[in-house]
Amino acid sequence: MSDEALSEEAMQNEVVEVRVHTDPVEEAVERLTERFPEVVEDPRPDFGGYMVPANQIRDVAAYVRDELGFDYLSSVTGLDLIDEGKMEVVYHTYSIDKGGSALVLKVHVDREEPTVPSLTPMWPGADFQEREIWDLYGINFEGHPDQRRILLWDGFEGHPMRKDWHEPFYEEEHKPFGSRWPGGEVFRAEERNPYGKNVQYPAGWQPESLEFNPDTEVYAGMTVTREATPGLKTEKVTVNMGPQHPSTHGVFRMVVTLDGETVLKLEPVMGYLHRNHEQIGERNTFIQNIPFTDRLDYLSSMGNNHGYVLAVEQLLGSKVPERAEWIRILMVELNRISNHAWALGFLLNDMGAFQTPALYMITERELIVDFFEATAGSRMMCNYMRFGGVAYDLPTEFRGQPTMEFLDELIYEQIPRFIEEMDVYLTNNEIVRARGIGVGTLSAEEAIAYSTAGPVLRASGVPYDVRRAEPYSYYDELDFDIAVFYNGDVYDRYLVRIEEMRQSVRILKQILPHLRSTMGAPIVEGKPQYAIRVPRGGDAYGRVENPKGELGFYITAKTRSSNPERYHVRAPSFINLTALGKMCRGHKVADIVTILGSIDIVLGEVDR
Repeated sequence: MSDEALSEEAMQNEVVEVRVHTDPVEEAVERLTERFPEVVEDPRPDFGGYMVPANQIRDVAAYVRDELGFDYLSSVTGLDLIDEGKMEVVYHTYSIDKGGSALVLKVHVDREEPTVPSLTPMWPGADFQEREIWDLYGINFEGHPDQRRILLWDGFEGHPMRKDWHEPFYEEEHKPFGSRWPGGEVFRAEERNPYGKNVQYPAGWQPESLEFNPDTEVYAGMTVTREATPGLKTEKVTVNMGPQHPSTHGVFRMVVTLDGETVLKLEPVMGYLHRNHEQIGERNTFIQNIPFTDRLDYLSSMGNNHGYVLAVEQLLGSKVPERAEWIRILMVELNRISNHAWALGFLLNDMGAFQTPALYMITERELIVDFFEATAGSRMMCNYMRFGGVAYDLPTEFRGQPTMEFLDELIYEQIPRFIEEMDVYLTNNEIVRARGIGVGTLSAEEAIAYSTAGPVLRASGVPYDVRRAEPYSYYDELDFDIAVFYNGDVYDRYLVRIEEMRQSVRILKQILPHLRSTMGAPIVEGKPQYAIRVPRGGDAYGRVENPKGELGFYITAKTRSSNPERYHVRAPSFINLTALGKMCRGHKVADIVTILGSIDIVLGEVDR
């Protein structure tokens, strides 16, 4: 197909309405339990999902995908049930066509030698997620094609998310630690341990006689050969891109096998920014985690806050006042525009248009982040949402004019003008088209199988958006379309983001009258709460359509607990990278940079 034909097809943006009237899970469960009598509802109070024997998980998953239509494996979570002597794996599956909530499958295995069959043969999107569980929990996924550490270095000793794993300078089970106030003296335990004894090493490890090569498995099957391409003198060679490279969008590394300039294989290597986010999240109280979510996708902190508070609100049974819901939607849709402007600016940078487009889009983004600062007190780490509402109402004035007057001008004039200028200057630009059309292609079937989300999924012709598939806040009352294109390449991922910004403006215009009509109304349920305890415990999954795709928080808690027992992040940047190797295969080295830029990752969310 010619470039002109590809472009014409790509530019045909279909308006796709996905309205959910009935939840498909109930019917699916009836059929599932009839077909597999061993599958039973989770018997624990306030826990959802269905228990599956480990030896049947592949058969059940195949039936769920092929017969029940739950073809999208969104999230895979590991848990340590130390009191029960068990390890647990939780799978959230969704129906792309029917929408609705998740059909949740759970597997329990013995804690001593935990083994669960891998689901990568049917859902390659489970690849990185299963590797993460092996890395942090030590659950073995039988049949996984490449089970090794993914966030920690290969010589790391132990699995740190297990409940009985202690840090080298670990003191006590709970905060605050007793050593912080003995006799009025305050000290840090690590200060009393000399350097070299404040870390853990593998058994028998000697730094002076280091024989361990952490890259052995990374480079396995990716060695240099002298085979030449017929008619051309080339060599197959393995090279590194990153982790310190401006085009990798952070400390991210790609091990690439090349035949000349052509990519034969690409292996993402991450973990350089891993901060043990989830373990810290289990030490924090519920409310302490709200600003902690800001540090995930730090370009989308409003959406990060939103997904987390939705999960905890399920555990608390909170109700959100009307004005707070409208303010939440205002903030996350402004955040979507801000994120996409940044993403497209740096995509253009990756295509070779150095600095100018990126600086122009960052300048336009300033109005939004300045408004965030005036409202929440911070431009990026907003720490704005609260359980049952938001922290502050909108300011009365902004930049010397009434806030609603500013928002009218921003939403009706400035942002639409900016989007149209981008469209005019970039959409038909010959370099954007040449570098984007047909590059990094992912079919609809592949996009679903790899568990991709957001613009990556919708650019492959899959009209799936959490705001429509399982509406939250007041999205079911708003009129907007899902931006979907059908070629699955870099160019379509660009077009999806342009159209999504237009749809965000459409949503924002509908919100303004509600913001006016609810002025002075409450912004939080009851009085603001700080010492929060969940009444009954249980588990909850809060998910939102963040700019980069589905962001989900799976949380479990004990009755009357003040902190999560399990806190897991379904990070779209992390999971979308599962398909990077497939997207790059057969393209040139210069295309790798463009393809990676079209995914739009933030390493704070990838590594956590």
